[in-house]
Amino acid sequence: MSPAAPHPRRRPALVFVLVTVLLDMIGFGLIMPVIPALIEEVGHTDLGSAAAIYGWMVVAFSVAQFAFGPVVGSLSDTLGRRPLLLLAIGGLAIDHVISALAPDLFWLFVGRVVAGVCGASVVIANAYVADVTAPAERARAFGLIGAAFGVGFVIGPAAGGLLGEFGTRVPFWVAAALAAVNFVFGLFILPESLPRDRRRRFDPARANPFGVFRVFASYGMVLPLMGVLSLYMFASSAYPALWAFWGTARFGWSEAMIGASLAMFGIMAAVVQGGLSGPAVALWGEYRVVLASLAVGAVIAFFYGVVGSTLGVFILLVLHAPEGLAQPVMAAILSRSVPEDAQGELQGGISAAMNLMMMLGTLFFVQIFARLLDPGNVEGTAGIGFLVSGALITGSLGLFLWLGRRGPVIPVAAGAGAAGAGAAGDAGDSGAGLS
Repeated sequence: MSPAAPHPRRRPALVFVLVTVLLDMIGFGLIMPVIPALIEEVGHTDLGSAAAIYGWMVVAFSVAQFAFGPVVGSLSDTLGRRPLLLLAIGGLAIDHVISALAPDLFWLFVGRVVAGVCGASVVIANAYVADVTAPAERARAFGLIGAAFGVGFVIGPAAGGLLGEFGTRVPFWVAAALAAVNFVFGLFILPESLPRDRRRRFDPARANPFGVFRVFASYGMVLPLMGVLSLYMFASSAYPALWAFWGTARFGWSEAMIGASLAMFGIMAAVVQGGLSGPAVALWGEYRVVLASLAVGAVIAFFYGVVGSTLGVFILLVLHAPEGLAQPVMAAILSRSVPEDAQGELQGGISAAMNLMMMLGTLFFVQIFARLLDPGNVEGTAGIGFLVSGALITGSLGLFLWLGRRGPVIPVAAGAGAAGAGAAGDAGDSGAGLS
């Protein structure tokens, strides 16, 4: 089999991994609407302090993923994707049980660490997709992964908001049960995607976050593109960090309304990433799609900072949707920049960078919220974090545009066949043509 050739069972295999990601994200979405109330309940604190505590919980999760993501990614290049994906799913089930039983903040932090250590499902899912998809088709395939995330965010937060009315622990128990079902599904149905002839020996020197970044320095545009992606992820961490707290403070949202807003976000993400990523790339090329997505993200973030009504928020959620193309298209570009036997290593490195940026970004934005929120002027202070986010996304847009002016940013896949190389070359030409 050619190193770049997709697995012969790529269609059913892709369906299996999409269902796995969907169930995973439903479970994650279930708990999001009740996290502020649970922290207030367990920590006996107010909303502003709960936001700061949540920021440190994200740090615990992100540090664990930063440390273990590259290890899991590299191990999957050696052992295959299936066992590592099952480990990640099982870890999430344990995390939800720990959180459901947590008597104090310490055990909530323990749950976050467990989730971080075992929460490599995204790393393995992306490597899995790269295994079963031809290089020229990966933008669309990564868009389908984004759509699975989106659908999960439709079902999960909406259900979590309703379940939260019965108690802050109930969504965690449901999420644990769903993760257990997901584990059983994977155990009996999920096929292996990485043939033995495309595996490689595990190298500890390449399997730590800093070693991964050194390795990526030899892959041309990988580090510059990861710089763009990292700054973007830092900026966009404002949304998971602030959304529930901002909605509660600014508009008095209940858990059900928080869930409804996240469900709306999920609907739009599923429609755009699942239905438009492939056609958009075919029509405009990867370079222009990333530029347009980042521009939309920057503008809409500024509007979130000043929007004055819940209706306005829902209108912005519709307009915000095209930003969802930025991450999967950049992931597709990066996946073509490394050899086919390094896809797990690549995804582990991306995970490490993204988790580091999400950790730092969450700390940054929750501190902005906690320190600058003025109860006497909620209208003027609750959205400051989104204004800062918009400025930072503008910075990532400027960096990507600068890279395009230096030369083509769309690489030809390492070891790709003629069709993949031609598609990559066409996309690269479109980037260079804008310089």
